[in-house]
Amino acid sequence: MASTAQITIPKEYLPEVHGTIRSKYELQTTTGEQRFQVRNARISLDGKVLPVIAYKAEIDLSDEGSIKMLDAYARFIPNDTWNITMGQMRVPFTIDAHRSPHQQYFANRSFIAKQVGNVRDVGATGAFCIEKGLPLKIEGGLFNGSGLTNQKEWHSTLNYSAKLQIMPFKNYNLTLSTQKIHPDKVSIYMYDIGTYLDWNNWHFEVEYLYKTYSNKSFKDVNAFNSFINYDLFLKKSLFKKISFLGRYDSVGDHSNGISNEEGKLYITDYGRDRITGGVTLSFGKPFQADLRINYEKYFYSDLSLAKPSEQDKLVMEIMVRF
Repeated sequence: MASTAQITIPKEYLPEVHGTIRSKYELQTTTGEQRFQVRNARISLDGKVLPVIAYKAEIDLSDEGSIKMLDAYARFIPNDTWNITMGQMRVPFTIDAHRSPHQQYFANRSFIAKQVGNVRDVGATGAFCIEKGLPLKIEGGLFNGSGLTNQKEWHSTLNYSAKLQIMPFKNYNLTLSTQKIHPDKVSIYMYDIGTYLDWNNWHFEVEYLYKTYSNKSFKDVNAFNSFINYDLFLKKSLFKKISFLGRYDSVGDHSNGISNEEGKLYITDYGRDRITGGVTLSFGKPFQADLRINYEKYFYSDLSLAKPSEQDKLVMEIMVRF
């Protein structure tokens, strides 16, 4: 005789499936070149297996055409005050770099979020949150520092990252964060301060990042990001909301910390300033289905230093979040 056992998973422990699709068209107005691109095709599973144990696994099936494993971690949540996370994740650092693709205001990320402060790693973090009195959140962690694909390496020292968010009143956030990474032979230290305010239909945000290299192996880097967003809500229209946006951001000559054949650091991104203007047409809820139309104007000391993808361009992007 054969018997079968049926396992019933309680509804509260069923995994939730989320995804983000970002498809874009870009036109280089200085050269006339153009392209279509699937910037992201992310799928994630998250949920709980016990009241105090949560998890998340996220993969990008098309990060500019490449498949990348992004998040893979387990989290211990004894209560709403604190938690511990271990696995692969985005490190707690900055405001703009910590936004998921569907939460971004512009079609292309700021220099802070993309070139300077964009770090994912394998490690462990702890978080502590206070909601009464002076609301704040403290996060900190230790990480390998060898990236997502070299997890077998052993390390004499680990990287660290820490982030403090203070919310003294509703809709206002002040964020202070610091991070140390060691991508190759040189340690890199970064310090970031940022703040934002949501007021009526406006969003104001400013962020500054300072980056320094050990043993003065490369000159210090300053990066800045500021933008304004205004939401106009519509009734009886195809679009539920139109957002008008303006941004100024800049970055100095920057090295990713990887040495050349001579063992020296070199410029991987030349300094530049950028002004971005645009509108976002939201079909449904914010960050659910958006059409982003941006124009980016770049300023270099010498235009010949510009990378092909870092020049004046028109960007049209459709973002869908499910």
